[in-house]
Amino acid sequence: MTAKKKLHRSWALYDWANSAYNLVITSTIFPAYYESMTGDGQEATLDYVTLFGHRFINTALYTYALAVAFGIVAILSPLLSGIADTRGTKKSFLRFFAILGSLSCAGLFFFDEQTLPLGLGLTILACIGYWSSLVFYNSYLPDIALPEEQDKLSAQGFAYGYIGSIVLQLICFVFVLKNELFGITVGKASQISFLLTGVWWLGFATWALRGLPAGIARPGPSAVSGAVSGGYSELRKIAQQLVRYPAIKRFLASFFFYNMGVQTVMLAATLFGKSELGIPTENLIVAILIIQLIAVAGAWVIARVSERWGNLSALMGCVVIWVGVCIAAYFLPAHDPMAFYLLATVVGFVMGGIQSLSRSTYSKMLPATKDTTSWFSFYDVTEKVAIVIGMFSYGIIQEITGSQRASVLSLMVFFVLGLLGLIWTQKATRGIQGEDRSVNAH
Repeated sequence: MTAKKKLHRSWALYDWANSAYNLVITSTIFPAYYESMTGDGQEATLDYVTLFGHRFINTALYTYALAVAFGIVAILSPLLSGIADTRGTKKSFLRFFAILGSLSCAGLFFFDEQTLPLGLGLTILACIGYWSSLVFYNSYLPDIALPEEQDKLSAQGFAYGYIGSIVLQLICFVFVLKNELFGITVGKASQISFLLTGVWWLGFATWALRGLPAGIARPGPSAVSGAVSGGYSELRKIAQQLVRYPAIKRFLASFFFYNMGVQTVMLAATLFGKSELGIPTENLIVAILIIQLIAVAGAWVIARVSERWGNLSALMGCVVIWVGVCIAAYFLPAHDPMAFYLLATVVGFVMGGIQSLSRSTYSKMLPATKDTTSWFSFYDVTEKVAIVIGMFSYGIIQEITGSQRASVLSLMVFFVLGLLGLIWTQKATRGIQGEDRSVNAH
């Protein structure tokens, strides 16, 4: 194996490591466990919890906690990205947030019905660790791969992540679904799953980080204050450069809207299925596995489609399908696992493709630069602010209407705005860059 292939494999291996969080904690076992710890077990009623003197719908409080986490990431990551580029600490920051996230996942072992503040606090910290690490991880893409390699490598990373998370998920399912074999309750089996997720993430992240290069520091003041001021200076410099690249600005605007819908669907899907549609936990588990397996194929197929039709056209196709997903989810019948499986298949296909292709499209658009982390911080902040707005709007609409169906349908607006933004971006790439075969339609 060549040195470049080993480097690419190490990079993709971090997706294998951290995606366990995205599946076990975000999508399957933890949301169901959270609802069992905060609900009364009656499907026909809304469940309320009290936190710090305020009364919330339990699922809405969960979405608010995630929104808080994403808000913190949106504030921190641009500054830390600037520091990473000026101080050469990209790898150190990636390691720090991987440790923070993995230990927080392990700490959820101690969350039960008596420790709601602890559970929400660790949920927020795990979310911060996962999403903050991604900005430093993603910024390696233009550093280690040529433009013509980036679609394929990005898809490889997502494929590693989906497959790796399924492996751990199946291990966790043995404990949760066959808990009686181990003489433990379903709740304790879930807690063990959270512990395993933290160990998995930390172990494989350590392995992956060994193969990634460290950043190169630039001459400058060594004091913390000097590093912080250097980080802000780096951000100002990137912001000034961004003015000269209208295609990148337009892409970030379109990404802001359609990703608002994508991430909100992904984060709320399990709660929607369980609370709104009354889908049993075992059927939800099957649906999530379908999503993960189909997402592997989706990432590769849409990467191939982008080779023929261009990245932006392929993304437009994905967004149109997402609009259909929102409409279908609104009309989805309750207590119908087969209908939920069918929708999960479609979601899985476009989920893997749109995430992978968005990352590589942005990477291809970047100018020749050593400040890849700072440039990716703008991508990261766009993503996190979108998630904050998406999750808060989802929770607020649910509290106003008493139904998550209205929340899901409202996400269609974000996808339509994102589609219009992609059309706007395509015009900019044609007018300024010419017919760029790696990004634009042929």
